[in-house]
Amino acid sequence: MPQPDLPRRDFMTASVAGLAAVAASSAALPVVETTVHITTPDGHCDAAFVHPSAGAHPGVLIWPDAFGLRPSLREIGRRVAAAGYSVLVPNPFYRVAQAPIFESAANFDFNTDRAKLAPLMNSINAPGAAEKDAVAFIAFLDSQPQVDKSKKIGTQGYCMGGPLVVKTCAAVADRVGAGASFHGGGLVTDQPSSPHLLAPKINARMYFGIAANDDARQPDAKDKLREAFGARAEIEVYAESLHGWCIPDMPLQNGKPIYNHADAERAWGKLMSLYQSALA
Repeated sequence: MPQPDLPRRDFMTASVAGLAAVAASSAALPVVETTVHITTPDGHCDAAFVHPSAGAHPGVLIWPDAFGLRPSLREIGRRVAAAGYSVLVPNPFYRVAQAPIFESAANFDFNTDRAKLAPLMNSINAPGAAEKDAVAFIAFLDSQPQVDKSKKIGTQGYCMGGPLVVKTCAAVADRVGAGASFHGGGLVTDQPSSPHLLAPKINARMYFGIAANDDARQPDAKDKLREAFGARAEIEVYAESLHGWCIPDMPLQNGKPIYNHADAERAWGKLMSLYQSALA
């Protein structure tokens, strides 16, 4: 849906671009997927590296959600790669354990198992951890012959990965041309370390897709994001979708699926439109 401050002509242009991106993505390229290990200041990170089988392409860094690198995130990486990008999907919890820590999120019970996530998330959310990793991960991408270093790098993240996208865009501002957060959590806080306060350091074009229940819980977050990023960001609330709607293996919530295929495809179109325009 168009934002109140977005002229109708610009909104229609963006919508057409998004539909074109979806159509273009249907011509999937064959891809190669390998497990790699990347040296960081804090150890060795296992990751999936997926790229088209021929040629050099813009690099993309995908930050997983709180369940980490697992088959569903590898599948997202393969889909992005098949659209013409060389993709790195790291295990954000390598300081604690190798992936997959969870094979799937489908059977996770937030009422009884939530405590299992805290030490994992704390490991990547420690001060400076994400920034160090971002530098190492992008250096890895830039060292690969499958990455076209004349193009900017994109980064996308889900749930806890949303703030990691913002930190990446600020930490490697000269290389990152696009950042997309889908149902990101903790993007706006009342702390001096709030991710949205990094906006002045960021050169990338940004997209923030906000879940309906996240917006209901923190209705001023979208306004603070708009104020911080201005015209460099598109910010939308997905009024029919819950936190986590883009990830196919999310568990049920109150007996209903979190994953929303229609809105996940809408988000995919936005992502492809962003990458095609900002990573040129």
